[in-house]
Amino acid sequence: MAQEIADRRDIDFVIWEQMNGEELLKFDVYKDFNRKACDMIITEARKLAINELLPTLQDGDREGVRFEDGTVKVPESFHRVHKLLLDGEWGNLSVPPEMGGQGAPGLVAAAAAEYFMGANWPLFVYASMGTGTADMIQKFGTPEQRQMYVKNLVSGKWGGTMLLTEPEAGSDVGALTTSAIRNEDGTYFLSGNKIFITNGEHDLCENIIHPVLARIEGDPPGTKGISIFIVPKFLINEDGSIGERNDIVCTGTEEKHGVHGSATCSMAMGSKGKCVGFLLGEERQGMKIMFNMMNSARMATGLQALAYASSAYMLAVNYSRERIQGRDLMDFFDQAAPSVAIIKHPDVRRSLLLMKSYVDGMRSLFYYMVSCRTRSILAESEAEREFNNDLFELLTPVIKDYLAVYGYEVCVQAIQIFAGVGYSKDYPVEQYARDCKITSIYEGTSGIQAMDLLGRKIGMKKGQVFAGMIGEMHKAAARAKEYEALVPLAEKIEKASNRLGEAAMKIGKLALSEAVKTAFAHSWPFLDALGDVIMGWMLIWRAEVASAELRKGTKKKNEAFYNGQVRTAEFFIRTVLPVSMGKLESILDGCDAAIEIEDAGFGGV
Repeated sequence: MAQEIADRRDIDFVIWEQMNGEELLKFDVYKDFNRKACDMIITEARKLAINELLPTLQDGDREGVRFEDGTVKVPESFHRVHKLLLDGEWGNLSVPPEMGGQGAPGLVAAAAAEYFMGANWPLFVYASMGTGTADMIQKFGTPEQRQMYVKNLVSGKWGGTMLLTEPEAGSDVGALTTSAIRNEDGTYFLSGNKIFITNGEHDLCENIIHPVLARIEGDPPGTKGISIFIVPKFLINEDGSIGERNDIVCTGTEEKHGVHGSATCSMAMGSKGKCVGFLLGEERQGMKIMFNMMNSARMATGLQALAYASSAYMLAVNYSRERIQGRDLMDFFDQAAPSVAIIKHPDVRRSLLLMKSYVDGMRSLFYYMVSCRTRSILAESEAEREFNNDLFELLTPVIKDYLAVYGYEVCVQAIQIFAGVGYSKDYPVEQYARDCKITSIYEGTSGIQAMDLLGRKIGMKKGQVFAGMIGEMHKAAARAKEYEALVPLAEKIEKASNRLGEAAMKIGKLALSEAVKTAFAHSWPFLDALGDVIMGWMLIWRAEVASAELRKGTKKKNEAFYNGQVRTAEFFIRTVLPVSMGKLESILDGCDAAIEIEDAGFGGV
């Protein structure tokens, strides 16, 4: 039977074989989750995603959301399935029990979310986005705020957002103009406008809680003067019941290239002068508190892109097995030869294997990051916690942007496999491509992620964190060298990782010199090349684990899967990684043309 959305065998391989998930289950907080229970959770998530969410995917795209008299209405089919998600508590799978969640291991929650996002990302996010808002309040709120908001947000009874972007400020958050005026009772009146607010208004829950970045009147300009406030759509009475409507309204929704089922709202506060906000944390600590949520949001965006790519690849590989067209190349001149499935054609096989290598590598990277985050919190030794936390911080811009860029590329390749019908709306691959494009823009564009990587991350602890990552690559290569067939591939990984280290040193020094602009002109190509080498690392790791199973003598039914891991690593390392070496060479060359060209030299004047 053809797989849908994600290859369950591959998810199991990554969790239990590559990431050694059972080792993570030994942490005391997971004492109620053995492997059997985890497998059952993933199975049920897969069933719900395929049977209930996936049939609503097209409704979200074709019907979209409707803005009517200040309210936003989602497609009718969303309502019943949204209730199923809430009833099953699928939106809070990994949230700690003390916050009202289920406390499941992160790897299991990631697998469930991958299915839900691939089936209908907007619908799943309506049910789950409030957990990020809840996490901020849990960490920085007063006991009264935690009591009032957290469990209602975690349950999905109330929705949550993040009001950050403004029309004039854009990504320059420090230039925001939303203001807050202190009231005698300790509350604040907010005034301002925000744009591109996901789930800012919709009809799936009774209340929406908005964390809002604003500047208290009299506070300094720039990011240092920003505070964050809790602004409910409806104020809450002392007994916890819903009170009067707050002075925050949706003024419209964006008509977008994709994700039409997701409400992307413009929000206005204080049009009547009475938008009540409650300070979250301390004054002028808004950016620090917001970034606590941002890393999780960037991880979620990476997973969103992976889910689209995986879904598009599953559709493409299944279609290529079914679509009969053209004779086998070896029978090209035999007019009597039968036509074959297009999966038999060399270029289709190349394209499919390229897609598979990205999907496999991206899945391994995402789940590796999840395991790093788990160990950064739960590991017994401080050294292990610090090492994993540092890796997580270093790779966050990569997980967000590389998965976004190449997740989209996989979707484009999937359209190509379908050819003409892929460009039509007969199949959902064209929707996946449109929906996926937003992921390189959400939570900071590609350029912003690259600036973060160069400006903050590669120099962490004087480069020791980056060097530690290179060390992990070398360890994987050393393990792979235990298998004769993998030795040439392992050597290529070592060579690429060493060259990556040289490029990091070069671009890092350039960033500290007068040629700083030239360095940042190469920051995204560096992120891109880093992602490529990481894909090689993840794939050689997969091949090593698979080779160990093949050496032991696995069951016949598993041989094709494990051999596929080896071939996928071979393909990427021998055909894609050489191109990546060229990318690294261009960074080492340090071309400054993009900086030195005159503005008028770009043409169009």
